[in-house]
Amino acid sequence: MNLGEPNKENMHFMIENMKTNLRVVNGSIISAEDFNLDQYEDIYDLYRLVEKKKGKMTTMELEGILAELASMRKITDA
Repeated sequence: MNLGEPNKENMHFMIENMKTNLRVVNGSIISAEDFNLDQYEDIYDLYRLVEKKKGKMTTMELEGILAELASMRKITDA
């Protein structure tokens, strides 16, 4: 898998791995479908940060990454 290639499959892979590495309790709150493909580079940057700091992240870093992901989510009408 070449994560340098922006596509939905890679985005899904990165989001799912970040949820696991960040130990997100309610994984349903973050879904690859919640993000636009034009945000791929930002997601990729966050993914690389999470992979680099795997298991060594402070609470503030964890909260910051989750807040960044939340701010990038698409707004959907209910």
